[in-house]
Amino acid sequence: MSQDEVYDKAGFGRSAPRGTRPAVIVVDFSYGFTDTSYPTAADMTAEMAATRRLTDAAREQGFPVIYTTIAYQPWEAEALPWLRKATGMKALLAGTRLVEIDSATGISAGDPIIVKHGASAFHGTNLAGLLTAAGVDTVVVTGATTSGCVRATAVDAVQAGFIVLVPRDCCADRAAAPHEANLYDIAQKYGDITSADDILNWFDQIRSPDWRRPVYEGEGDQ
Repeated sequence: MSQDEVYDKAGFGRSAPRGTRPAVIVVDFSYGFTDTSYPTAADMTAEMAATRRLTDAAREQGFPVIYTTIAYQPWEAEALPWLRKATGMKALLAGTRLVEIDSATGISAGDPIIVKHGASAFHGTNLAGLLTAAGVDTVVVTGATTSGCVRATAVDAVQAGFIVLVPRDCCADRAAAPHEANLYDIAQKYGDITSADDILNWFDQIRSPDWRRPVYEGEGDQ
């Protein structure tokens, strides 16, 4: 029996029906992950460009676009167990360029930035509250890294009651193997793996004149 057959027999990998009120979450496309002059980064140019197509379209239609970044105070960098395991992350200090959202993403002044201290964009943040207040039912998770913060965000998103869509061409990692393995795992258990083109087509289908910019206009967990 093949791997796909094993999962299918067990009842995994089903597609969830999409809602009509989406938000785009752009996970950690900060310079510490995207600027290859830093050892924590990888070349994510193509994935940022694909994501920008979604965020530009989402803003045009009034759908929320929310960015995240990891930023630590010096005392956190020495105290947190995660940073003892992943010591390179200690460089992501608040106030440094590494934690700024890469301008190539097309981030705008009205986009909230969630500052997080762990892998998931939901852990210890007000992201779930922002999404709920905006009436969001489906989240499009993009960003970096696929095997780390994207996967953790997808897991927590579905556990928080949101339908999860992950466009593979909008997610980046430092290596191909963990990227593919985690996309497969997400597809089997947590969300649908799709593409930027598919998301754009869906946005067009659910375009509604009744949708308005959510209440967090210009605000964020900064």
